[in-house]
Amino acid sequence: MAILRDDKDLKDALTSCRTICVVGISPDPYKPSYFVSEVLKRHGFKLYLVNPNCAGQTILGEKVLASIQDVPEDIDIVDVFRRPSAVPALAEEAKKKGFGVFWMQPGTESPEAIKRLDREGFRVVAGRCAKIESNRLL
Repeated sequence: MAILRDDKDLKDALTSCRTICVVGISPDPYKPSYFVSEVLKRHGFKLYLVNPNCAGQTILGEKVLASIQDVPEDIDIVDVFRRPSAVPALAEEAKKKGFGVFWMQPGTESPEAIKRLDREGFRVVAGRCAKIESNRLL
């Protein structure tokens, strides 16, 4: 499908989104995964938080899940906060579940995952902060 770069495409992805699966959530309020998720929640998105190390805990009022497969409904955006080396396997897991947009936060971009997802027709955002883009475009 496409690598989403321009404001119109990013805004369309955000305005058509209801559910965001945040992969790599941290309970530490000083970590980007935490404060970005806090802002997304304020924007009214339904968040599903995934981190196998924190599964069962509550972060930002949401129970943390062990994997993407545990999300009980369709995922509009998979928002990634993981090392680039972990992202290709994560993309494969997300493809099995299904999603609308695979969003790699700054510093999480995997060229391999970007290339494969784009080639297979998935919508991808790479190197853009969901907090900044949602504050700017919504």
